[in-house]
Amino acid sequence: MAKRFVRVVLFLSIVCFPSLLSAQTYEEWIEKSCDFTEKNDWVSAEAALKEAMHLEPGNPANFALLCNLGTVQRRQGKKQEALTSYTAALSLHPKSITILENRASLYTELGETDKAITDYNTLLALEPQHQEALFCRGLLYLSQKKFASAESDFDQILQINEKSVRARLGYAILEKTRGNYNESERIYSFLIDRMPREWELYEGRADLYFLMGKNARAMADINKVFVEGEPSAGLYVLRAKVKIAQYEKESAREDLAQARAMGYDAQVIDELEEVCK
Repeated sequence: MAKRFVRVVLFLSIVCFPSLLSAQTYEEWIEKSCDFTEKNDWVSAEAALKEAMHLEPGNPANFALLCNLGTVQRRQGKKQEALTSYTAALSLHPKSITILENRASLYTELGETDKAITDYNTLLALEPQHQEALFCRGLLYLSQKKFASAESDFDQILQINEKSVRARLGYAILEKTRGNYNESERIYSFLIDRMPREWELYEGRADLYFLMGKNARAMADINKVFVEGEPSAGLYVLRAKVKIAQYEKESAREDLAQARAMGYDAQVIDELEEVCK
C-alpha cells in the first residue's frame, strides 16, 4: 500500500517567498508536521500542515503538503478526506509519480478499481518501468478477471528485472485466481524456499491452502507469521476463516474483532461474524 510522503525541505529553500518572517513561520509548521509524523501523532501532523497552507495558500510547495496531508489523513482512516487532499495535490502537480501512486492505492482501498487503474495508467505513461505500479495494476486486472492484461504486467516486470519477487508473486496469485492451485503452490513454495522471511508469501500460500481445503497446512503458515512476523488485519481474517472451517467459532470471533480494530473491511467482518453465530 502506497502511503508515501513528499520531501519538501530542499524544495522550500528554492520556492518560498523572500519574506523572512512569513517563510520562517511556514517552514516551522512544516518542521512541526515532520516531528509529529515521526511520533505517529497524525492529528497534530494534520493540524500543522493545514496551518502552513493557511499561512501561505499560494506557496508552490503546497502540492507536497497536500500530498502529505492526504497520507496523514489516511493514517487516521479519513479516506475520503485523504482522497480530496491527493486530488488537490494532483491539480497543482499532475505529473507527480508519488501522488499518483498514493491516490491509485487509495482508490484501490475504496474499491474504485477503474479509477485506480486510470491513475496507474497515467503513472506508467510517465514512468513505464515503475515496477510497483505494474504489479498493483496487474492485481487490479486480476480482480476484474482480465487474466491476459495481468499476465502482461507481470511479464513486463520480469523484463525489467528478471529476479523480481513481485512479478513471481503476481504469477502465484494469477494461477490461484485461475484455479490452477497446484501451479500456484509450486510458485509460492519456490519463493518461500529462497526468501524464508518474506511473510507476505506465507500469507498468500496460507490463503491458497485454505482454498484447497488443506487447513492444517494453512494454519502452519499462518502461525509462522504470528510467531515470527507481523500479522496483518487480512491474516487475522484468514485465520478466522480457517477456525470457522474447524468449528472454532469463539476463537474466530476474537480474530475478527482484532481485524475490525485494525481497520479491515467492516462488511466482510460482519458477514463472517454472522457465520460464527
